[in-house]
Amino acid sequence: MYETPYHTQPLTNLSFLVTGGAGFIGSHLVEYLLKHGAGKVRVLDNLLTGSEENVALFSGNRAYEYMKGDIRMLPACMTACEGIDYVLHEAALGSVQRSISDPVTTHRINSGGFLNMLWAAKEKKVKRFVYASSSSVYGDHPGLPKKEELIGKPLSPYAVSKYSNELYAEVFARNYQQEIIGLRYFNVFGPRQNPEGPYAAVIPAFIRDIKKNRAPIIHGDGSNSRDFTFVENVVQANMKALFCENPEAVNQVYNVAVGGQYTVRQLFDTICSITGSDITPRLVAQRQGDIAHSLADISKAKRLLDYQPTVDFEKGGLGEGDFNVGIYTT
Repeated sequence: MYETPYHTQPLTNLSFLVTGGAGFIGSHLVEYLLKHGAGKVRVLDNLLTGSEENVALFSGNRAYEYMKGDIRMLPACMTACEGIDYVLHEAALGSVQRSISDPVTTHRINSGGFLNMLWAAKEKKVKRFVYASSSSVYGDHPGLPKKEELIGKPLSPYAVSKYSNELYAEVFARNYQQEIIGLRYFNVFGPRQNPEGPYAAVIPAFIRDIKKNRAPIIHGDGSNSRDFTFVENVVQANMKALFCENPEAVNQVYNVAVGGQYTVRQLFDTICSITGSDITPRLVAQRQGDIAHSLADISKAKRLLDYQPTVDFEKGGLGEGDFNVGIYTT
């Protein structure tokens, strides 16, 4: 992966901070930057949801630096931003369902931690700040495909926390002249996604259960649909957001997806076809806070960032038979 560069300028003399760099998407951003010769890549992560195995991949690289720290602590954020040119902010407590069970921790990490990082980036004169938002901010708005300017009421504390990020980003850009870009991820899947735990995402959970010959759980009747997005597309969007030179593109929020729509049942049937399984799923009640259908309009990202997703659902990790993949719950 990442043989094709998504940037045009040399990275040798540039320094990057990836918060949540030991996590699924964060570790892929670190991998890309190191692979293409970044001068310094610092990771800030408390390993609450990240993995030491992910950061161990980079331990032999001289440009790599790991800092164990928590974005809920402003001093840690200030130290992490020292001497940094660009921030990629991925640190968050994911999962709609986890936020319903524990909204306080979700708020403290996703909203309070985000505010700490914005302030630290301002104080340390970071050139540009790119952060992970979420398709969950569309809430109960029924329109498809989802357009950035049309959002409804949030359906979970997780969605509220991510929308608060977008509001803070807009205010900081206006008041402190910061360059900030938000990326609304749509159901990202790819290597290194954790299949374990009560909030495991759907693809690794399906694969885990099929390998153990037990019936995977589908919430609802399987008709819920998602815009499944391979992680390399997300890395591309982050790099193009970091380095875009069009002033109109800065201080915006963008959908990051492929623009395709697949039901959960189609996903399950695809995995069964690849694995040769004939197992029958177990249907249970729909979950509180889940959005029924999700499909992104990516025309804004194409126009302003030159975002061109190169890997679709069929060509992603599933189609290549890499079963260590999953959905990033958004």
